[in-house]
Amino acid sequence: MAAAGSEASSGAAPLTEADLIFSPQANHNFSRILGDLKKSNLSITNRLRSIKEDAQFVSEAAEALGRPLIANERCGSWYISLDKKAGSAYFKSTDGHMGQWSFSTRRLNLHLLSVIGENDGCIIVDSTRRGKRMPDALSKTIPTWCCVINHALFPETDEHRLFTPPHVVSESEHAQMKARIPDFVEALASLRVDIASLRKQLKKPLRPFWLTQESQIEAMTEIYEDYHPVICLTSSRRVQGGEMSEGGYIQGAGDDTENWALGLTPVVFWQNEKLLLSTPEADLPELVKSLVVSHATANAGSAPKQLTDNLYVGTLEAELPDPTASPCTITVVPQTTEPSDWVKSPTCMEVGLGKQNKLASRNLRTALAQICDFASQYLSSSTSPTAAADILIRCESGKDVSVGIALALLCRLFDDEGKYNPSGTEKTVDINKSVIKVKLGRVMTRFPEATPSRATLQSVNSFLMG
Repeated sequence: MAAAGSEASSGAAPLTEADLIFSPQANHNFSRILGDLKKSNLSITNRLRSIKEDAQFVSEAAEALGRPLIANERCGSWYISLDKKAGSAYFKSTDGHMGQWSFSTRRLNLHLLSVIGENDGCIIVDSTRRGKRMPDALSKTIPTWCCVINHALFPETDEHRLFTPPHVVSESEHAQMKARIPDFVEALASLRVDIASLRKQLKKPLRPFWLTQESQIEAMTEIYEDYHPVICLTSSRRVQGGEMSEGGYIQGAGDDTENWALGLTPVVFWQNEKLLLSTPEADLPELVKSLVVSHATANAGSAPKQLTDNLYVGTLEAELPDPTASPCTITVVPQTTEPSDWVKSPTCMEVGLGKQNKLASRNLRTALAQICDFASQYLSSSTSPTAAADILIRCESGKDVSVGIALALLCRLFDDEGKYNPSGTEKTVDINKSVIKVKLGRVMTRFPEATPSRATLQSVNSFLMG
């Protein structure tokens, strides 16, 4: 009491609520600490361990269900070890977003039909980030694809229903998706794909099923006999709170690789899984860099992808498998060079559009005329242009700008069968969006791993129809 009286008599102001609030410096420190904790929880180590944990679930599901594993790229490959991966698919979640439901005529995924037919179905693996039960690619994009394929390949049956997971897709959204199916069927028909050959690959219609870590796998082992099951597997378990409450587990850890992976890819991860998981976090960046470089060196000069009898695309190091062949090569180099310097010889062209990105894709627009003229001169001077004139188109990824150039050449210089068409050099070919879509569909069917960017395709469309 004496102390209190002394404090009062000294004239000191009584404590207020403001005195109890942390100072700005204290708040800043707390924010920094929380940020550091979140960053440490989202570390590369935790991501790789989470991926490994989810991959175990994927492996167990494949063993129980007896179907091959297909990775929905880009994320799905992280969750499938190399010895268990049967292939890749490219179903975009954006094609399943509310109000944006779509059937991609660019990524038809028709290569999956042979896998499905031979194995009575498949398991398509994907994941999604915190909070969602499953990605839209699995809950809506793939169901739409199955429905459209059934309409096209089994028009004589009544098995055209759109199946969606009721606990994820509402009745209203389902109805709106269903209303768009006729337009998607018509879009597929406009591509003039070989329906008869595709139909031979399947014995019965497709039906999607859904599997998560909360599902009872045993209950799915008895699949309907009237359908080929397309099992949409969400690899990661659902996390509804913050990552810090999960002991380091990260839902959808394989997503957003550009923000954390330092160039690490699923292939490099699975080839070096034990080493990566046993390395301290502080040493991982240097190790990842070393492994990525080693992998790139070991895989330099890989074989290109054949799009037609005589047209190939590949990376900068790609060479045709026949060492005696002397093809025409069109290489898009990652430097900017003068157009006057592009032609090195009658069979060699190096097009300097700069580093492969949106700028390089846009620069392609003004380069295509010269590229087409160069290819035309080579083909027309060949002793047997319809049979032996190979053209190899190369770019950094082997999947973007090179594919765009190949598409432009196919539209301008080749007929519907992929044979050189001299009349195309006279611009007598009527090129419109329909023609471009049909030929792009055929390119993507032959090379489903191709990833031509929107900017690349816009440049091609602008050139061909400009």
